[in-house]
Amino acid sequence: MTSTLLIVQIVLAIAITIAVLLQKSSSIGLGAYSGSNESVFGAKGPTGFLSKATFTLAFAFIVNTLALGYLYTAQNSSSVADTIVPKNNAAIPATPVIPAAEKTAPTAPAAPTTK
Repeated sequence: MTSTLLIVQIVLAIAITIAVLLQKSSSIGLGAYSGSNESVFGAKGPTGFLSKATFTLAFAFIVNTLALGYLYTAQNSSSVADTIVPKNNAAIPATPVIPAAEKTAPTAPAAPTTK
């Protein structure tokens, strides 16, 4: 599922790039701030096909990004260390097992005698 959404994400990114590059530039210098029709909030407004397509593609891109983030987080909730298996396939004990003979403390050596 995530690989399909990742492919869709790449296609959406390319489509948004193409839609933005096909649009007419509205950078007409200081005239953009004088209220001309080519400004962003001009008389026509964003009614062109390419601007609607860009908005739709951007909305789909954001929704797809959120879905990918959710799926990756749900998929990677465990750690890699949880899947490590020892070489001898034995279970790792919680505490080390010490034989009964080693549990007693060693005796101190006898002090040397002087003559």
